[in-house]
Parts: sequence; structure tokens; C-alpha cells
Amino acid sequence: MNAKLLIAGLLAALTLFSAGCAGQKSVIPTEKIEGSTLYVKKVENLPYDFIMGMDASSVIAEEQSGVKYYDFDGNEQDVFKTLAENGVNTIRVRVWNDPYDEEGRGFGGGNNDIDKAVEIGKRAAAVGMQLLVDFHLSDFWADPGKQFCPRAWEGMEIEEKSEAAYQYVKSCLEKLRKAKVPVRMVQIGNETNGALAGEKTWFNIQYLMQAGSKAVREIFPDALVALHFANPEKAGSYAEYAKKLDYYQVDYDVFASSYYPYWHGTLDNLVSVLNAVTDTYGKKVMVMETSYAYTAEDSDFSGNTIGEGGAYTKDYPFTVQGQANLVRDVIDAVANRMKSGIGVCYWEGTWIAVGHDSYEANSALWQQYGSGWATSYASKYDPNDAGRYYGGCAVDNQAMFDPFGWPLESLRVFNLARYGNEAEKKADAIEDVTLFVNLNDAIELPESVNAVMNDDSKQPVPVTWNVTDADLQRMSTGGVNTYEITGEADGLTAKCFINMVEYNFLENPGFETGELAPWVLTERGSADELYVENKVTDSLTGDWHMHFWSAGANTVDFSLEQNVERLAAGHYKFEISIMGGDAGDTEIFAYVLVDGVEVGRAEMEITVYNEWHTGRIASFEVPEGAVVTVGISVKCSGSGAGAWGKIDDAKLCTPVK
Repeated sequence: MNAKLLIAGLLAALTLFSAGCAGQKSVIPTEKIEGSTLYVKKVENLPYDFIMGMDASSVIAEEQSGVKYYDFDGNEQDVFKTLAENGVNTIRVRVWNDPYDEEGRGFGGGNNDIDKAVEIGKRAAAVGMQLLVDFHLSDFWADPGKQFCPRAWEGMEIEEKSEAAYQYVKSCLEKLRKAKVPVRMVQIGNETNGALAGEKTWFNIQYLMQAGSKAVREIFPDALVALHFANPEKAGSYAEYAKKLDYYQVDYDVFASSYYPYWHGTLDNLVSVLNAVTDTYGKKVMVMETSYAYTAEDSDFSGNTIGEGGAYTKDYPFTVQGQANLVRDVIDAVANRMKSGIGVCYWEGTWIAVGHDSYEANSALWQQYGSGWATSYASKYDPNDAGRYYGGCAVDNQAMFDPFGWPLESLRVFNLARYGNEAEKKADAIEDVTLFVNLNDAIELPESVNAVMNDDSKQPVPVTWNVTDADLQRMSTGGVNTYEITGEADGLTAKCFINMVEYNFLENPGFETGELAPWVLTERGSADELYVENKVTDSLTGDWHMHFWSAGANTVDFSLEQNVERLAAGHYKFEISIMGGDAGDTEIFAYVLVDGVEVGRAEMEITVYNEWHTGRIASFEVPEGAVVTVGISVKCSGSGAGAWGKIDDAKLCTPVK
């Protein structure tokens, strides 16, 4: 490192130090950590004050449950020191108003009230880190799906509730100031996608945000005020949120986003939507939450959000190197591609298994100390989610410590991103193979597969599949089904998913080309959104589907159809699937025309998210030379929240013999 960079680094460290407690020494490294086996491409132009954050809200509950954390030499050590030693400079902690029932039993998720935040803040400050305070303004989890009002505020009109929010945030911050905790940023609300503390109109939401911001300006005038949103992949949503904030003149500094690559679209899109906020309103931006799995395995006997299978995007392998590559790429996107990007915060990288013997043993600890995501005691506050599905940690396979508290090599990415680290280039994982094979056709397995290298590049390598010719013959004649086989490639396990399907006479039946053609869209209404969308979590299969949404009543009214010529004379069947919500009164049906005459219709409906309904026309006859038109007609009155839906997986087949 040259002298100028070293001096700048030391000054940055001193800046962090001066914001903390007098006499506390920063252990955040200003030099590169040597000896790592990670491959890390250097992030250019990375400011020394860039937020390298870690949400560690569950640490105290973990430790109360018996969890121990270690350093890279195998010594038991305060986890906050280990984080700082590896480049983390900011700790994020969630704060719930009152996460306890009437008998003082915690709701779980760390039981994170302000007293826990003060304790975490003091430990972070002791090793030179600052605090990012995340006020959910709720007694338990707040996210896009739920923004419950704190029980103490129930029944309040917005004026009284706003005053209560101001007094609450102010009193919490006063406790942090009294404890000499260096607060770098304060977040008012968590993933507030159009709701906050039970309020569901922006006219009321903005009052609560203003109240929280006012308290921050009074108690920590140098701290940044952040507002936090999720689902950047939803077209137009961030522009709408930012527009509302500007209209109501909400006082804030940072427009922050969650970015979980499984569900939230591409980094290109994230950069685009956050740059638009900066360009239009001059706000700083950051990634407030991100994470990635280093394994598909569960370690605490309580299921994980991400594992094998599932409808989500897997852009990186589930390896320690894959986890590090995701973090590095997000840091690079924020630092170099966002015009006012100031940092990245990894979510709950310290939340690991509390035990390894049994579910029953772990459950007792989750209940007693709140070290699982929710306890049964949360049922009175959140009966439909926590009250039904309470249990352990759902993200232990996305932590940056192994199940026994040893740090993973990926933790070093926060330091190494500043300098780069050249490791020997080698295969890190094998990319999964997916085949679609027509029934009764021979299955031809690939002779090579893509190895995902530790630098995130790909190169083909030979593969040997663990399957016999007799196995393949049984798959070919076993009807519609999906099979998984394994193999070996470059010393690593390869997987192939074989989907035996009926021959489909339609082109682009699942919109996987990313284009609409050859489908023909006829719009009879004036829907706000009608387009082909890339979002695996909203697709029946594959990555793409047809999307529609409209806020206005009686504006969703369209048909989507495809013409097929030169079919052999005979009997055929057609089906197409839809899901959605907020539809109100509907008229939805699949249909078949032969030479312009309707020969089949199947009534359909949309109900709730991810509940797919398939319209099937089981048999119709096609004469020689006829033109067949298949399609779906959709008409929704809307129920006031904006009718929406997804269309996928059209099939025009002959009955299986």
C-alpha cells in the first residue's frame, strides 16, 4: 500500500474511533489480510468510509443459548472482535418496541428490544465499530408482508401515534447516547413497502417517518437517517416510493434496499432503480440487507428458507467461495455503479445453530432465550405466521460462521474486497444441468458440464454420470415425471434434472425466450402493466412468465393467443396456467379455436399468490390443414388493491398413447 492510501486508511479508522467511546481501540484492519484461500477480485475506487455492515442482532440470544464463537486460529473470542478483524466496520441491530408477552416471555428472533441494542452497541464500539439502528416500529418482525402496530399504540389516531413514535425513538436513542454508543445511521421502519406500524396509507406513513427522523436529528445530529424498502425487481415500485417521500417532504438521507438475489432480480436492475432515486431526488443509496447460502444443508433441525430445489434464482454456487463472490459483487455494484452508493450490510451472518443433538433440545433453547426466529409466545401478536410456524433459525446456512461457531473464509471478503486476492484458479462447483425430453424419446446426457470456477467464471469439463442404460429406458417410458441423477466432474458432484414431458407444439410456451412472440396480446382494457417478466419465484416453471397488473378498476381485460398451423389431423389437448390476486369479479378462461370456430373452453380463476390454476381442454379434433388458435382470456374488475397475475406453461399436445 502506498503512503497516501495508508494515511487515508488510518484517518478513516480514527474517524470511526472518535465517534465511539474514548479509550476504545479499533481492530478494523487497514492492511490486507494475508494467507486467504479465497479468490477475490479487487473492488476499485472503494472509499475507506464505505459501510461494510453486518446485522448481528441475534448474537446475545445465541450466546445465552450456549453458542460460542471463535477466531481463525481456533481461539474462543468475542464475535464482534472477529467481525472487526475481518473488515466489518458497522453493526446493524433491529429494535422491537416490546417483543415479550404479558408474562415476560420473549417472542424470539433475538428478543431484540432497546436494551439488547445498547449491549450490542457497546460491544461493537469496544472494537471500533459503529452502530446502525433498525427501528421496526413493531413488537416483532416487520417486512413487506406484515407491518403490525405495537400493542401500546393500538387504537391511537395518527397524531397520537406519531407523537408516540417520536417519544419512543427519542428515548431509545437517548439510552444509546448515554451508553456512549457511536450511532452511524438510524433506520425508521423495516422494508416499509407501503405500510408502517399498522398504517397503510402514505399520508399516515409519512407522519411516522417524520417523527422518527425528528428524534434522530435531535439526539444524533450527525447520524444518517435511512428509509428501507424491498422488492426492487417490481417495476416502478421504488420510483413510486421515492415520489411519495418527496411529495410529503420526508426528512431522510438514505434510500436503502434489500437485495436477496434469490428473489430480487438482477444487480443491473438494482443499480438502475437506485440510480434513478439518486438522479431524481439526490439521495444516498445502499444495500441494507443481503445474504447468500454457503451450503444447502440445514444444521439446527429447523428448515431453511433456501435449500435444494425451490423456486428461486441461484446465480452463485452454494459454497463458501460462492457466498464471498456474491458479497464482493454487491459491494462492487454499490461502490462503482451506483452514483451515491455508501455501503452494504450482510444480514445475520452470526445466526447459527444453537445445538446439534436434536430438535427437541434446540427447541427448548429457542423458547427460553429467543434464539430461533420465533417462539410459541409470539402467537398472540402474530398468530398466522409465528403462531403457526415458530421454530429455529431459517438462515443458518447463510451465516458466515459454521454450525460450531468457526468463521468461514468468506468472512474475509469485507477486507479482501479492498485489495483483491489472487488464489489458484480452480473449480468451485459444478453447474446443474436441466433437460427437457419428449416422452418416448431417447435421453441423451451431455458429455461435459460447466465447472463454476472460484473467480466465478465457467469452463466445460468432462462428466461421468452414475446411471445405466436400463435406468434411462425406464425414465423414457415412465410417463411425465422429473428425475435427478448425479455424476462426477473434475472431482466434484454434478447433478442433472431430467424432465420427461409431452411434446409441445407451441413455440415459446413458457415465455422463456424473454419475448412475447409468437404470442399475440390483444388488450381490450387499459392495464398499467402487461409484459413478459423474468422472476423465477413468480413462475410456475423456468424463469419467465407473462405478468399483468393494474391499479384501476375494470382495467384488466386482455387475451393472449398463438396460432399453430400444419398440425397433423387428429386429437389434441391444451392447457395453460394462471395465478394472481386482488381480482374482484373475474371472467377468465382458456380456449381453443379451429379455423376461427371455438371448439373448447375451460373456466379459470385466480385466488392468492402462488396458487396456480390450470385451464384444461382435454380433447379436441383437428382436421388436416386447419389453423388452431389457443389462448387465454382475462378480465378482472379488481378488488381495490390492484388486480394482478402471472400466466405460464401453455401446452398443446397429443394424448399420450
